[in-house]
Amino acid sequence: MGRNARQRTGVRGFDHRCDRPWPRASWPRPSDVGCAHRCWESATLPSSSAEKHRGDWDDLRIVLAVARAGSLAAAARSLGVNHTTVLRRLSAYENRLGVRLFDRLPSGYVPTAIGDAMVSDLAVIDGAIHDVVRRAAGQDRQLTGLVRLSTTDTLMASILPSALAAVRAAHPGIRLEVSTANAFAILTRREADIALRPTSSPPEGLIGRRLISAIYAAYAAPAYLADQPANTPLHLHRWLGLDVSLRETSAARWLREHLPNVEPVAQADSFVTLRELASAGLGVAILPTYLGDASVALVRVPGTADLDLGAALWLLTHEDLRRVARIDAVVTVLVAALTHRATSRGTAKT
Repeated sequence: MGRNARQRTGVRGFDHRCDRPWPRASWPRPSDVGCAHRCWESATLPSSSAEKHRGDWDDLRIVLAVARAGSLAAAARSLGVNHTTVLRRLSAYENRLGVRLFDRLPSGYVPTAIGDAMVSDLAVIDGAIHDVVRRAAGQDRQLTGLVRLSTTDTLMASILPSALAAVRAAHPGIRLEVSTANAFAILTRREADIALRPTSSPPEGLIGRRLISAIYAAYAAPAYLADQPANTPLHLHRWLGLDVSLRETSAARWLREHLPNVEPVAQADSFVTLRELASAGLGVAILPTYLGDASVALVRVPGTADLDLGAALWLLTHEDLRRVARIDAVVTVLVAALTHRATSRGTAKT
């Protein structure tokens, strides 16, 4: 990726489902923070039994994961363990410290003032550890080894496989590991080396390139449209919606703004699932054109236009990894393959 192609991004958050800020009502007051730090210090550094209360890094990682994820289940997935393990270890650690680190609320686990102070200290330590790992990785200039890519099932079901085949053809010594969990991997924690995802607000602290605009359109099965009167208004169609996990996507916002009184006949947590529901004739779905146009079972709803919802495909990595030869090589091939495909098919704007 050339120097001019790289851009620093300055907006928080890939996805509001992950790494989200705590509700303002749960933030400690400034006076609470000072008290929390004193309590945290006294809890973790007692004068007579420091080793008993200090805990090990595994327990501290669990505290940090629960704070970042907001729930036991999400923390367990990020750590690769069972959620009962997280519950047991967290409860045991709180008992050892003699303090409560989290409020257990219906909406999830929210740090107490003491827990928030503890998490702040842990985040600094955790970041320093991963900085060391990233800088060490940045010295690697070999075109061999593993490159981990975080993307979406939507892209893997449409335009990305052929681009990854181009990477393999150009660099057979590079092994690819692809994750399609519909949440952005945290690059700064080395959960992925590269992220390719549609977003309108890439996170700060990463560098990358905006590839193409993510254009959307309304799709339905021909059999469904044949049963509808000609020129049916949009609000009278049967609509397929996105569930709460995707409520902050551009498509979900468009549906709320333009069809506020329409109750979806079905909802899904994936655009690929929406495509399958629409293909079966359940109703109309808003899909990225690179997914919808590729489906032989779908057509665009007559009378509807392309929707430019402000999202774009971004290819991102951490600044410390841009000097890693294998990562730079993968990025270069992906940029060329994806922009060439978009230009040749005319399905997206660069």
